[in-house]
Amino acid sequence: MRGVAMDGTALQQVARAQAEELPAAKMTLPFGPDYDVAKVLGKMFLLLTEVKGTPVAVVKAEPRDAEALRGAHPEITPGYHMNKRHWITLSPGGLEAEFVRELVTDSYLLVVETLPRARRPVDPQTFLAAEGGTGTSSTDGPAT
Repeated sequence: MRGVAMDGTALQQVARAQAEELPAAKMTLPFGPDYDVAKVLGKMFLLLTEVKGTPVAVVKAEPRDAEALRGAHPEITPGYHMNKRHWITLSPGGLEAEFVRELVTDSYLLVVETLPRARRPVDPQTFLAAEGGTGTSSTDGPAT
């Protein structure tokens, strides 16, 4: 999804703000002050750090979606210091803020799905509908 170029600081601000809005999500510093991590009930879904001096955001993605997103967006690369199949790095450039918010939410929901049902802060199957949102499609950004 092409949009107004966001610098790394803006990218991280958008990702952080979205993470902080999600139920039961908390920002933590488990790896030191250079790595802000958003977790839901102790499980990571967002990493904010710098790669070669550039602020980036790292989120979880379904392997097929991760591959398609990397192919469609030069700002999306394999997850920095993470499993390259399941994580993607969002770098500054042409990604729209709304698309970044959706990728953070999708990452959160992937993690929530792995939690025992009784501990889930939301139902991953109905959360987006209840919020009035749509998920992301593999390459196009917001579904219409």
